[in-house]
Amino acid sequence: MKTKFLLTIAIALAAATLSAGEARWWKGNLHTHSLWSDGDDYPEMIADGYRANGYHFLAISDHNVLAEGERWIHREKNAGGQRAFDKYLNRFGDGWVEHREVKGVPQVRLKTFAEYRQKMAQPGRFLLMQSEEITDQFQGRPVHLNATNIKKQIPPQGGAGVAATLQNNIDAVLAQRKATGQPMFPHINHPNFGWALQPADMIQLRGERFFEVYNGHPAVNNYGDKGHLSTGQIWDVINAYRLGVHKLPLMLGLATDDSHNYHDLAVGQSNTGRGWVMVHAKALTPESVISAMERGDFYATSGVAVDGIRLANGKYSFRIQPEQGVTYTTWFIGTRKTFKSSPDLAKRNSLKPSEAGIGEIFGQSQSLEPSYTFDGDELYVRAEITSSKKKANPYAAGEHERAWLQPVQPGQ
Repeated sequence: MKTKFLLTIAIALAAATLSAGEARWWKGNLHTHSLWSDGDDYPEMIADGYRANGYHFLAISDHNVLAEGERWIHREKNAGGQRAFDKYLNRFGDGWVEHREVKGVPQVRLKTFAEYRQKMAQPGRFLLMQSEEITDQFQGRPVHLNATNIKKQIPPQGGAGVAATLQNNIDAVLAQRKATGQPMFPHINHPNFGWALQPADMIQLRGERFFEVYNGHPAVNNYGDKGHLSTGQIWDVINAYRLGVHKLPLMLGLATDDSHNYHDLAVGQSNTGRGWVMVHAKALTPESVISAMERGDFYATSGVAVDGIRLANGKYSFRIQPEQGVTYTTWFIGTRKTFKSSPDLAKRNSLKPSEAGIGEIFGQSQSLEPSYTFDGDELYVRAEITSSKKKANPYAAGEHERAWLQPVQPGQ
């Protein structure tokens, strides 16, 4: 009996060890705001909401500030007001919530990252990473860059142009990574916010691998308009030139919430649950998650779920996890080595890249197991999926759930 018991324990331990070494999918949002800048809720409340809704990791990325040091704010005259305070106090109680009156002014203390991480994070279940939205500008054009898992606040670096401003801020993040040894990365935020960023501003960036192909804020113009490219088209222009002209690594696409509003859910509000990344990593740690993302082992989504992503024997394939009664259309989109490069296309956001052979539709499928077989002359191919299911609380009225798989190159 004792031998049988020990054998059972050994088998269980072996299975646990094997499981710990296997990658799994983790859900996370990398762009979030709190009362430390222009969000309307307390960091713990935000983390609590994401955790309760099945997220595994979260980065609260306030504008040009980290949640550190002692900071008291007016309890009523802030973006969340008395309503946010009442919900906060009810959820966490007087033992946690610090509030006072100073000369008749009601105040509440904002908890630091170190404090709320200790309270809200759960090893192996919910990870919080310290982040910042480095909020810069050039001649009135917003130039925003998120820095994920940073150690020290980075002030806006400025620059002699939009591209230079981006590069200077990217360099500052990478310099901190090198100096501290802490894994971290920059990503470009909402390129169509204020129509601020042109493809040419991002094509030749060094050390940048990520940009937001989808952002849930209502003012970011994800889908472009008659005079401007969508973020998906911008993505294709960037990668056509990065690979075909400048021999730089692929730019990868993120989906984020950019959430600011946590009390009223509606089109026109910047809410949670609109866009996220699914990362295929072995562990829920900054090191493992960031390493997987830098390998491109993730996808962006606003609701569609996939697995089994595979590139082998000249074929790019994956499986869609279906919902009952829902249909899916997958487009395989890419650019061939023979595309027509043009300085105007790279500099202007108003030309049609498809006319130059950029962002062509190479294939379309209604299968739950779509695949694309490479011809060999493609620079890259990416997959984009649209669902027949309308998104709950959408970024824009009538929006359907979607997913964006990372671009891959033949022979990878």
